[in-house]
Amino acid sequence: MKTTQAPKMKAASSADANPSASQLIDARIKELNDWRGETLARVRKLIKQADPEAVEERKWRGVPVWSHGGILCTGETYKSVVKLTFAKGAALDDPSRLFNSSLEGSTRRAIDIHEGEPIDGEALKRLIRAAMALNISKPAAARSARSKK
Repeated sequence: MKTTQAPKMKAASSADANPSASQLIDARIKELNDWRGETLARVRKLIKQADPEAVEERKWRGVPVWSHGGILCTGETYKSVVKLTFAKGAALDDPSRLFNSSLEGSTRRAIDIHEGEPIDGEALKRLIRAAMALNISKPAAARSARSKK
């Protein structure tokens, strides 16, 4: 006589077990629960408005990263500043002079936002669009060759 086993419980989906980068960024904003979380949420919204196709990631011990054809910028939070670092910022025009940090480097540029400082949303969106345009202007073969290194 053949015995039947009780049906197995369905395992939690991988999405439940492994939250998305967007969910982790949501959690980080909530965890900060201060001006830094509000600022990070605001710049995140501006980034998504500027480039709806930007991909959210978390790298380097949880740093929010926005990418489109390569890294656009990162959103680090420190005690006294929210820092947006543009991977190829030195190659971007910044007529509004948003970049105020990492100015001596040959590749990156950053925007340090302190508590209470206003954010020029339109200028930030222009920088995001310029970073995206720079990333996607590189031939696909060059991008894939770099990623294999």
